[in-house]
Amino acid sequence: MARSDSREGPPRRRRSFLQGLVYWSAVLCVWGLIFALAFLAVFASDLPDTSSLSAPRRQPSVSYLDRSGSLVSVRGSQYAPPVDLEKLPPYVPAAFVAIEDRWFYWHYGFNPWGIARSQVYNLTHRGGPLRGGSTITQQLARNLFLTMDQTYRRKAQELVLAVWLETKFTKKEILALYLNRVYFGAGAYGIEAASQRYFGKPAEQLTLGESALLAGMMKGPSRYSPVSSADRAARRATVVLDEMVRSRAITPQQRAEAIRIPVRVNPTLASQRAQYFTDWVDDQVRRLVGEPTEDLVVETTLDLPIQISAEQALASGIAGARGQGVQQGALVALDGEGRVRAYVGGIDYEDSQFDRAAMARRQAGSAFKPFVYLTAIERGRTPETPVVDEAIRIGSWEPKNYAGTFLGPITLQTALAQSVNTVAARLANEVGTGNVAATARRLGIRSPIQLDPSMALGAVEVSPLEMAQAYAPFANGGFLAPAWAIERVRTAGGKVLYDRSVARPARTQVIGSPALPQMNQMLRQVISAGTGTRARVAGYDLAGKTGTTSDYRDAWFVGYTGGFVAAVWLGRDDNTSMRKVTGGGAPAGVWQGFMSRTLPRLRAEPIPGGLAPPAARGDPIGDLLDAPVSPPARPGAELAPAPGQAPVQAPVPPSPQAAPAATTPDPGAPRA
Repeated sequence: MARSDSREGPPRRRRSFLQGLVYWSAVLCVWGLIFALAFLAVFASDLPDTSSLSAPRRQPSVSYLDRSGSLVSVRGSQYAPPVDLEKLPPYVPAAFVAIEDRWFYWHYGFNPWGIARSQVYNLTHRGGPLRGGSTITQQLARNLFLTMDQTYRRKAQELVLAVWLETKFTKKEILALYLNRVYFGAGAYGIEAASQRYFGKPAEQLTLGESALLAGMMKGPSRYSPVSSADRAARRATVVLDEMVRSRAITPQQRAEAIRIPVRVNPTLASQRAQYFTDWVDDQVRRLVGEPTEDLVVETTLDLPIQISAEQALASGIAGARGQGVQQGALVALDGEGRVRAYVGGIDYEDSQFDRAAMARRQAGSAFKPFVYLTAIERGRTPETPVVDEAIRIGSWEPKNYAGTFLGPITLQTALAQSVNTVAARLANEVGTGNVAATARRLGIRSPIQLDPSMALGAVEVSPLEMAQAYAPFANGGFLAPAWAIERVRTAGGKVLYDRSVARPARTQVIGSPALPQMNQMLRQVISAGTGTRARVAGYDLAGKTGTTSDYRDAWFVGYTGGFVAAVWLGRDDNTSMRKVTGGGAPAGVWQGFMSRTLPRLRAEPIPGGLAPPAARGDPIGDLLDAPVSPPARPGAELAPAPGQAPVQAPVPPSPQAAPAATTPDPGAPRA
């Protein structure tokens, strides 16, 4: 008879479904707790200090004023005390909840379904920015304590802080904190500052449509700004209203009424100008006084009426030359002390914030030639010095004239007025390109200057700001005039942090006599009878120089009157060629349009050093108001004389070749 093995125990009983559920739930809880502790150990080890939550900080505002005290623009956040959620119309917070986090009142700081959806997107769109599925609580945690870095570590820390906020505050308190801290663009932090900035009213007076517009901006304050992108902002606001109807925060009738009533943006904000100028000055303010810790007021040298004229003239000139491939431009105007009176770095700041006035480096073309001629004049030559326009070879380089012809024996003055390339190249070779570069640096060019022979024709990359300050000595009696724009920086309470008048630098003479009056005499001829006739403004003493580069990539006009200079550049950001745009064409037209509006405001005086032409004497303002502006000269047409002058024609060379007409558009394009 077989015996059973006494070592065998009783058979195991199977767990019931309920027992198994309890068992595995306990196991999952244990492992979940272990995972949570590990998660906290990894991501909470370097969390930021949260004790500052009760003492919120805001970015100080910096208000920029023009020379007469008019507001130019504001950067940073304006003062706006926290708004009480109870005082807001119910649809204001409802708009943000509907579009940003419609499960806000039901989750505990994060939305697992939203996170899952975002992870699916991140896995299917590798290489792009991460989506986080952030709730309002997570956004608040990021705004209060974290950076905007799109990394998994930052997202994990955001989640930890969101849970902490949910344990410390009620939903109502979290929503109030969010509305008072979130950034709305244009320097506005918080719903109250945004309401004041965009609509000129307190947040408690916001309409449903205005609330939807502000809530829609959370997806991208710049992209959905009602100032720069009104149509896009309106479409986004409609999406917000649709979500509010879907969440039953408003009725369809309320939605229809909100769409029917137009939203009007604060006209002060909508008309802000000189944004390129503000960017340029903003960096300087921080170098002068450090990062602001309280609201500042910056008194600048800008003249808003002149700035408006500059913006309008540049926009009009580019619009008129688009058929020739012109896409961008810049204009900088300085007075004789170097004060920036107008500063335009492009035609559309919202489209491109790249500052072409100071940051772009483009070849100067023939606008560089005055430095060559000044170097020669300072070494004994005069405007009447005879020279010969003929073929020349310098090493392996043979410069060519714009028209492909030669004038033969001419004077130095005619060579500059007609922008003859061969003469400029010969002069630079005779006096030395190193000496020409030293002259340009002495007058204000700060960019590197290459010393190849082609530099004589402007194969040097400079900015419009540099060109304006380098021409300023011709206009102010020969003194160095580095561009500057900040008169004074003070706190909103009146404490002066910087005052230029306290330590104003001494003036440095960089052009003496007889070089200064002789150069002014020659540069006057550029406008009265040379390549720059389109820049003439009847009744004023004006001088300047055109500039065109190889393949028509850049076109310049830099000109001046007594104590005032303006530089204009036109071209394309991709540095491709325009269609035969010369400095004597569209740039001279922009300059003329700007100066014809500006000269009466300036009470301009004749250029110092040398005798002004008869047309520039007497009462220039009265002359301008009484006399019509001369029309642009036509290529090949006889030059119209300025009032009080006899007709001026280019000298006819004795060679059999016919001389080009004096109105040939800037023949100074370098030819390598």
